[in-house]
Amino acid sequence: MAHLLYRLGRLAARRAWAVIAAWAAVLAIAGGAFALAGGQLTSTITIPGTETQRLADRLQGELPDAGHGTGHIVFETDDGQPFTEAQREQIGSALTAAEDSSGVDRVLDPFQVQEEREDQEQQLADGRQQLEDGRARLDAAEDTLDENQDKLDAAREQAEKAKAPDRVLEELEDRQEALDDGRAELERNRDELEAAGPEVERGERLLALAEDTRTVAEDGTAAVATVLFTDQQAAVTPEDKEALQAAVGGVRIDGVQVEYSSEIAQDISQLFGPAEVIGVAIAAVVLIVMLGTLVAAGLPILMALVGVGVGALATLSFSGVVEMTSVTPMLGLMLGLAVGIDYSLFILNRHRQQLLRGVGLHESIGLATGTSGNAVVFAGLTVIIALAALNVTGIGFLGMMGTAAAVCVAVAVLIAVTITPALLSLAGHRLLSRRARELAGSASGRTPAHRAPDRDGVATRHPVLTLLLGVVALALIALPAASMRLGLPDASSEHPESTAYRAYQTVEEKFGAGTNGPVLVVADLPEGTDAAEAADLQAGVGEELMGREHVVSVVPAGLSEDRRTAVFQVTPAEGPAAESTEDLVDDLRALSPALEERFGVGIGVTGQAAANIDVSQKLADVLPLYLSVVLGLSLVLMVLVFRSVLVPLIATAGFMLSLFAALGGVVAIYQWGWAGAVFGVHETGPVLSFLPTLLVGILFGLAMDYQLFLVSGMREAYVHGHSARAAVREGLRAGRAVVTAAAIIMISVFAGFMFSHMAMIRPLGFGLAFGVLVDAFVVRMLLTPAALHLLGDRAWWLPRWLDRILPDVDVEALRREHAPAAPDAAAVTDVTEVPDAPERELVGAAGRP
Repeated sequence: MAHLLYRLGRLAARRAWAVIAAWAAVLAIAGGAFALAGGQLTSTITIPGTETQRLADRLQGELPDAGHGTGHIVFETDDGQPFTEAQREQIGSALTAAEDSSGVDRVLDPFQVQEEREDQEQQLADGRQQLEDGRARLDAAEDTLDENQDKLDAAREQAEKAKAPDRVLEELEDRQEALDDGRAELERNRDELEAAGPEVERGERLLALAEDTRTVAEDGTAAVATVLFTDQQAAVTPEDKEALQAAVGGVRIDGVQVEYSSEIAQDISQLFGPAEVIGVAIAAVVLIVMLGTLVAAGLPILMALVGVGVGALATLSFSGVVEMTSVTPMLGLMLGLAVGIDYSLFILNRHRQQLLRGVGLHESIGLATGTSGNAVVFAGLTVIIALAALNVTGIGFLGMMGTAAAVCVAVAVLIAVTITPALLSLAGHRLLSRRARELAGSASGRTPAHRAPDRDGVATRHPVLTLLLGVVALALIALPAASMRLGLPDASSEHPESTAYRAYQTVEEKFGAGTNGPVLVVADLPEGTDAAEAADLQAGVGEELMGREHVVSVVPAGLSEDRRTAVFQVTPAEGPAAESTEDLVDDLRALSPALEERFGVGIGVTGQAAANIDVSQKLADVLPLYLSVVLGLSLVLMVLVFRSVLVPLIATAGFMLSLFAALGGVVAIYQWGWAGAVFGVHETGPVLSFLPTLLVGILFGLAMDYQLFLVSGMREAYVHGHSARAAVREGLRAGRAVVTAAAIIMISVFAGFMFSHMAMIRPLGFGLAFGVLVDAFVVRMLLTPAALHLLGDRAWWLPRWLDRILPDVDVEALRREHAPAAPDAAAVTDVTEVPDAPERELVGAAGRP
């Protein structure tokens, strides 16, 4: 591999403009593919096969309206007074305009809906009163009939005793027939009256279930209009959302604040915001400080931007044919920037060191590509393996995220070993500052005479204490991870100044938190159910649902034409991400057998809260398999590179410490709210459900990056004759400066995403930034050297049979072959042998410790 990369680096250096033109063409092709085939992104997270998705798909066919995308427009008076008649009319006009905008099926006017509900209440009250009045009249008529019957019986008895003429008796019989007819008519009227009773009773029962469901606040100061789109939620385009807002905004509504729910207001078309730019700016500052020239500092950033341009555009070009979440390109963008800068930096730094040692330009480029480029390739392969392995989870959106991010990392690797050498050739010696070139010239004739004073760190001076304190500290940081609760973010996590957040807060304040995330219960009614039976079952099942803890109201929201499927909208006491709402979903699902036994009705639960549980459970189930695949493949790769069994095991153990520490930090900040003001966390909630899985893959790959760049230097020193413990010190001194800079750059890039405009990205950005911080500066620079120092020669043990069958990655062969042009690894990368102060300044100018 190293020989191949050496030749590739020299070829790219000699054919610099051809390489640049080729990558420009690739970038243009990717941009053209995106322009022609790119589609839209979605913020909806779905997993086929879960109960939530199964029921949602079923409703698409049986109750199409239930499958349409929805959103809410929230109106609130500025002065805190009830809406005036003029304001109601203006709102009505705005909603009419909204209904006429593209992509909208219909809009439910909150005032009309509330009036209809109040009319229903009045009708039921009137019906109940009429029923009671009718019963009273019938009872009075019956009493009259009874009195007349008694009188008639008395008259008949008297006539019979007096032997009255037949004419009198016949008259009495006629009167009896009239009484019987009257009694029959009374019974018919009573039957008709009582027949209306169950209908009124059912109406009252159903109305009682929805008693606390409102579209206009009780104080009359706020109202919520429901928008039904023509397409499913994921298919509603940003253009349709913008058209809807423009239609409403085009109607003047005096004294009323208008806000939109996240389903309408969320804009996921912009992937790169100001926070991300700041992260890249900090990385640029680090590069300038480290490398000393704008040319040298600009090259890694340029390489990263080209890489993410190609990777992101290539990924987005498939968004028109596959469903792609908004996080997918963001993940590729985040990783592409971070690793793109780092990978180019590693090659650039080695090249600058070699130039200062007097190596020829093209030869130095080839050597840097063959040595540092070799580490870049294997480091990139580790990240790619971890990301591509997300496909083994069987979860579509997660596999797509992993694939897209793996493409961006692969592009970053290819850029690092092709276009970076080309640009290094064009830049020539301008990569070095004038002072560095002068010092290089003055020191070129000198030969190192002695070793600089030992600057070993605490890791090798006190390895046992370092290991003990480091492990204990990371374990304490990881403790919050034990209480981690997974879920998906709602609008409460949006920026406080956003319209989605304000809409969420208004609804919570005026209508209750649960109104922001109702739970849908789908009931299977028995075959052959008629209309009356269906209504009775709706009332009975609704009352059972209402009896569950944390339920505020239950609204029968739909009944299929064949009366086999009924839908209930259950409003929980708290929001969709609340723990009590998740408990309610579990409780409702557990209720199904009891309803089946009592009513012959089985139920299922869907909606956002149910989706949170299903997605989290599915991810938890596949995490062990994913972790096994990633660790297994990466261990094989590290054994191949390090020619050791214990070094990969130590690396993996260190990664586990970094992972749990990162998860502990995420829980403490985003779930518990610690230091929330610093990180912009104004509302705590569950941890993003797929964040642990992504952290496993991404952080493992990045951790192995630093493992490769640090420990490969130790391996080089050990192979070149240093003792095992001396090799640890040599490798640490040789690599810690560039790894420190690379880690700071990566942390800066990830930290920029901690303040992203997308709620799902923020905790992921923090988890990666904190994870890299812990892994690079604690695990790789302290714990790993300490462990290898204690192991000594045992750290590099490899069974002979395994050594024979492993392929040789030939880095050492390359360095031996080019030793006359480039001195031994220790001479090129080690800065401890300096003859005097001027040369010490020289190596400092090269960016080494």
